[in-house]
Amino acid sequence: MSQQDRSKWNKRYAEDSYSKANPITLLEDWIEEIPTGKALDVACGAGRNAIFMAQAGFQVDAIDISTEGLNKARLSASSQGFDINWIEHDFDQDYDFETDYKLIIVLCYVNLPLISRLCECLAPGGYLLCEEHLVTEREVTGPTSSSYRVASGQLRDAVSGLSILMYQESLETNDEGEQVASARVVARSNKCLLG
Repeated sequence: MSQQDRSKWNKRYAEDSYSKANPITLLEDWIEEIPTGKALDVACGAGRNAIFMAQAGFQVDAIDISTEGLNKARLSASSQGFDINWIEHDFDQDYDFETDYKLIIVLCYVNLPLISRLCECLAPGGYLLCEEHLVTEREVTGPTSSSYRVASGQLRDAVSGLSILMYQESLETNDEGEQVASARVVARSNKCLLG
């Protein structure tokens, strides 16, 4: 399955069939609330959100399965003068995350056990932002397989060990006029700040 995913995403990025320049709205809306420090972008793709976090002053680790996506991300960041730690990794394999991130984002990559694990990788007071496609009976854009969507309440449950600052499930019209069903969460680590 992983090699299939890698091939699929490499093809999309090579063909430029999945290229968005602006960061996701959830990140734009919350970035100023979060103290800068180390950040992690999981399934970063071509790096638009990682670059946005670097612009905001974060030291960013960005991980993706796609060599093509990471190459595009690396070129884009370099041309703007940003030094981001780009990591090629398949999350079907274990990964030894650091545990002092001020900000972790997971956007449209459904892996609920991984999201729960990432909650432990936050520094005291660190934030996790996550947005996923939501299972719905309505006709919406995005993945057709429920494997790439979360059911109602699943995302909230995955981060239940954190303080949930915002959670919403919605059906909205995107900038292209398409209907999108989404689940979004912003949560903060409860770990004690020492000192």
